Amino acid sequence: MSKGKYYITTAIAYTSGTPHIGNSYEIVLADSIARFKRKDGYDVFFQTGTDEHGQKIELKAQETGVTPKAYVDKVAGEIRRICDSLDTSYDKFIRTTDDFHEKQVQKIFKRLYDQGDIYKGDYEGLYCTPCESFWTESQLVDGKCPDCGREVKPAKEEAYFFKMSKYADRLIEHINAHPEFIQPVSRKNEMMNNFLLPGLQDLCVSRTSFTWGIPVDFDEKHVVYVWLDALTNYITGIGYDAAGESTQQYQKLWPADLHLIGKDIIRFHTIYWPIFLMALGEPLPKQIFGHPWLLQNGGKMSKSKGNTIYADDLIDFFGVDAVRYFVLHEMPFENDGMITWELMVERINSDLANVLGNLVNRTISMSNKYFGGKVENKNVGVDAGTEDVDADLFNVLTDTYSRVSKKMSELRVADAITEIFTLFKRSNKYIDETMPWALAKDETKKGRLATVLYNLSNAIMVGASLLEPFMPETAKRISEQMNAPLLDFSVLEECAAKGDTAMASTLYPSGNQVTGTPEILFARQDLAEVTEKVEKMFAERHAAADNNSGDAASKDGGDAAADEKPVDLEAKAEITYDDFDKCQFQVGLVLSCEEVPKSKKLLKFEIQVGSAKRQILSGIKQYYKPEELIGKRVMVLTNLKPREIAGMMSEGMILSAADEDGNLAVMTPERFMPTGAEIC
Repeated sequence: MSKGKYYITTAIAYTSGTPHIGNSYEIVLADSIARFKRKDGYDVFFQTGTDEHGQKIELKAQETGVTPKAYVDKVAGEIRRICDSLDTSYDKFIRTTDDFHEKQVQKIFKRLYDQGDIYKGDYEGLYCTPCESFWTESQLVDGKCPDCGREVKPAKEEAYFFKMSKYADRLIEHINAHPEFIQPVSRKNEMMNNFLLPGLQDLCVSRTSFTWGIPVDFDEKHVVYVWLDALTNYITGIGYDAAGESTQQYQKLWPADLHLIGKDIIRFHTIYWPIFLMALGEPLPKQIFGHPWLLQNGGKMSKSKGNTIYADDLIDFFGVDAVRYFVLHEMPFENDGMITWELMVERINSDLANVLGNLVNRTISMSNKYFGGKVENKNVGVDAGTEDVDADLFNVLTDTYSRVSKKMSELRVADAITEIFTLFKRSNKYIDETMPWALAKDETKKGRLATVLYNLSNAIMVGASLLEPFMPETAKRISEQMNAPLLDFSVLEECAAKGDTAMASTLYPSGNQVTGTPEILFARQDLAEVTEKVEKMFAERHAAADNNSGDAASKDGGDAAADEKPVDLEAKAEITYDDFDKCQFQVGLVLSCEEVPKSKKLLKFEIQVGSAKRQILSGIKQYYKPEELIGKRVMVLTNLKPREIAGMMSEGMILSAADEDGNLAVMTPERFMPTGAEIC
């Protein structure tokens, strides 16, 4: 019997470029929740897709010489391919260029206009093109966009506006009455204190300065602004009709049970979207979860200079399920997680190869060695009774479903996976406690040996069944090797609810025949080999980026110097070669970069030069965001005498170039050079 419907969505991916693994994490997280709910007896509908309108995309299309539709067709196809490559089980992939969506957005806009929620006016403010957002002077941070940190420009245009303040009090009441509505709680507090309680400004919902958008059908010089277009996908994708003829699917599925989104767009989903729904007279989603970011080397991922990690990279190196395990297990509930190649290798070796892979391999191998692959429960313990170690194992496997289910109900996916691996670890400990190899030496203990191997096989199948939503291919491979179907959650739930250890400990079919030679689930990784391959991959990516830049320069006019504004410096006193030879310049790799607190100019770097690491402070904060520099190879003066700056030691100097207008660029090698290479 179904436990009811469960409608889950991700944010739709913006088609400005290929998503990196930090973006792809969200679809894997949503997929694991959807798969778990399906196995747990819910009628699940899982929707994802792409957001395809806006000025940024129009500009990207112009840069590449194609139409906006051709541009988004290509990127949307790539995004969908990545979703499929990560083995995600979405039920619908919506595109905001789908005809049905565009028609409904026009209907929604007209309805809101007719009922007085939308009005025409003029917008004058500071506009951020990448974020497609207007800001007031007071909202800027250090004079730049508060969301992305980029430059904003003055803009004025005729626009339609939505009366946000009309519904603000009602939204505040809803949030206060439904503490589960915004999760984690810290996101709710941020929305209330920073946006709702100070008072909402009316929201710009149309644009006239570009054309790539859904036309306002009664005023076609306007296109619908991105958020009213994009957010409504959650209802248009399941059959909502603004004219009152919504489909049975919509009536069944809405309201959504969970909107899963990144914390950077939580304001749009917890303020704008609920207010749009209130204006349409529709129920609000039950829960909106703003998940944290997956960071690379401590910084938010950036696509500049090709040092971003993509899903394809990780899959090629480690396989799909290893990637799924890592991004799900390493992401905390509320705080940002971190991904590095070193940490990936460590987790694969310790958790997947040692704990899980070794457990399955040893159990099947011993069953083959001692009993020709036959797994049979002889119900034999010490003195014909149940051993304490058996009872402890049975208690753990009986309770694991309840612990996992509780964590999943709280969206604590990483903790749920940890509970499953607790069972696997307990099973490994059970091998050490029972010592099957010692039992095999005593013919009188053959019955006990058979029972031990049965208990292990049973525990493996319980664990593999619970693991399926997170690592579906791995669970399938374990099932095939154990020659038994994965267990229904209803059975595990019954055992847990009754505390029935006898039932839980006999779920694997006694007398079953396991496969022959077991296959290795996860091969151990050699960090040095992986590092070498990664270095080569990034070097090729850098070279390709440099070549593309060169090609672009040629297409734009051949000799780039023709349009340059040369810089003439006042000559300094001549030096001799011996003077120059005193300076040691080397290639350094930026391992980390962060802002120096209370400093308007300084960034603090950890830079690897050769096999050593050093701390360098550089006054280039106004030219770069820290995450843009992580992973770059830079030119460093390494024998500069260390000195104290802002209370911290700086052990060298990063070389940069500057023009007469004050623009600055960090100097990087023209092609790949290993860290520590001499610059001469």
